[in-house]
Amino acid sequence: MSKQETPRPVRGTQDIFGADAEAFAFVVETFERVRKLYRFRRVEMPVFERTEVFARSLGETTDVVSKEMYSFEDRGGESLTLRPEFTAGIARAFLTEGWQQYAPLKVATHGPLFRYERPQKGRYRQFHQIDAELIGAAEPQADVELLAMADQLLEELGVADGVTLTLNTLGDGSSREAWRAALIEHFAGVRGELSEDSQERLEKNPLRILDSKDPRDKAFVADAPMIDEFLSAEAQDFFGAVTSGLDAAGIKWTRNPALVRGLDYYRHTAFEFVTDRLGAQGTVLGGGRYDGLMESLGGAPTPAVGWAAGIERLAMLLGQRGEAKLDVAVVPLGDAAASRGEGILAQLRRHGIVADMDYRGNMKKRMSRANSAGAAVAVILGDDELAKGVANIKDLVGGQQHEVPLGDLVDHAFGLLAKLGRR
Repeated sequence: MSKQETPRPVRGTQDIFGADAEAFAFVVETFERVRKLYRFRRVEMPVFERTEVFARSLGETTDVVSKEMYSFEDRGGESLTLRPEFTAGIARAFLTEGWQQYAPLKVATHGPLFRYERPQKGRYRQFHQIDAELIGAAEPQADVELLAMADQLLEELGVADGVTLTLNTLGDGSSREAWRAALIEHFAGVRGELSEDSQERLEKNPLRILDSKDPRDKAFVADAPMIDEFLSAEAQDFFGAVTSGLDAAGIKWTRNPALVRGLDYYRHTAFEFVTDRLGAQGTVLGGGRYDGLMESLGGAPTPAVGWAAGIERLAMLLGQRGEAKLDVAVVPLGDAAASRGEGILAQLRRHGIVADMDYRGNMKKRMSRANSAGAAVAVILGDDELAKGVANIKDLVGGQQHEVPLGDLVDHAFGLLAKLGRR
């Protein structure tokens, strides 16, 4: 019988291992720590929803809905979709699970998302995001809090250098509609000279033309009407309160009048943290205020603001991170010592000491692997030591070695690690 070929991974997926996995985990751990500082509640969301949740929230004409969603019919004949983003599912849960009672509700989550698109640097068909949402607060202070949380996250990850917060306002509903009408009039006069994508967007989503990367559009975008010409006094005050709040918090920002969100339920603040360290795909974290989303899902008007960031992209900015340093290597000589070594390992680990023991090999090989792993201390245990109720503790940095009663082993290990600067 011929040998079966090993199945290949699905295109656009990844197996994360070693230093890359450590960087991924560091992003998640830092996010979890920061969201607790801001008292954002942890939520876990279903990986799939009814297709209509995303179709109604993202819009039938968007690329995500029309081209990128992984949708399927289940055995009951219902159309389901693997989540392409978090916000729609959280909004659905807010309406169906009674979360309105907690408004203003601050929630955060992270996990895998799915979009069928061309894989490229930092972008996969199964990718991962961290996400924070503040639902039920119409005040500009909510926008400031979310931006402060994002800014602190980037700082604590150590990736803030070279990352810029860009900010814009989309105005309130009336401001946005007046701007939209002016954009349609402006671009309609040059329809034939626009890119094919922008011609299609002209009637459905004219704001999206403003962030077109196609050279054919850029000349017409440069002199297009800007939102500031149409802002109501209320919308101006709102944006002023956001920017003054950022200034008070010491958060640097820059205005980008071309930063838009195409869907009609977006209002007021839109923002992106961008960098030139990831090539053309420079957005690290992005979000905005989506006060009209709940209505599109059949709920009452509910103000909300949120952001999301790709874990893979943040991990790329971090660079590789080493695995946890080995504090203590247990080196047993013989079966009896190996059995006792398991108990020593358990003791050390329960006291927060990173410890390990090889499964096989003579003393020379085990010591060599301990040194390669960066161990600071070796606990050497053989039949003679067992008979005396002791172990040999060796300082792998200085080379000194001495006997320690097994009952005092943990305390001695702590003291030696502290002396070597590992505590």
